Amino acid sequence: MHWSLVVPLKPLALAKSRLADAVGAAIRPHLALAFAQDTVAAALSCPAVTDVAVVTDDPLAAAELSAAGARIVPDTPAAGLNAALAHGADVVRAGRPGAAVAALNADLPALRAAELALVLAAAAQFPRAFLPDSAGIGTTFLAAGPGSELRPAFGGPSRNRHLRSGAAEIASVGTDSVRRDVDTADDLRAALALGVGPRTAAHCAALPLLRSQVVSDE
Repeated sequence: MHWSLVVPLKPLALAKSRLADAVGAAIRPHLALAFAQDTVAAALSCPAVTDVAVVTDDPLAAAELSAAGARIVPDTPAAGLNAALAHGADVVRAGRPGAAVAALNADLPALRAAELALVLAAAAQFPRAFLPDSAGIGTTFLAAGPGSELRPAFGGPSRNRHLRSGAAEIASVGTDSVRRDVDTADDLRAALALGVGPRTAAHCAALPLLRSQVVSDE
């Protein structure tokens, strides 16, 4: 089975606000874009991924991610994360009604294509499936096979919401990079320990507090 991924990205000026104290207000939006660029690049290199649709209204992010090969979908609902994801899935299926679609966080800078392939293969066994984040509280990935609605319920303790919605939970073994989203400085350090993509690595190498921790996955 091949998949279309839907990646939501809020305006960069608002993204990753909890990182501001650690990295500085000036670098924060650039780091948020770097996370998304590394996420999208890794996703597009996965053989099971047909395309990536990024739902965003940020003009810089749209230009950079389009150049990287993503399809840009304007966030016309402008009603938050889950509305953006549902809209992105609808846009994908307007062109390919039978598409298998999956929502993927934009803040997975350590993402490995091979680990994403494992997650997608597991998701293909169920009508709907999800992967919890590293904390076991939230969600970084939600999939809907052909004929199933995505029904995203991201945000906060979304693991329990997705379980209650009937989505199957994918086993987490061997999927660390797909679960490692970044909201805080500790999250970023954990991602750096896994090895991040080249754009994130370049930005972090310029930050004195993080320079010694940078491991690039390039």
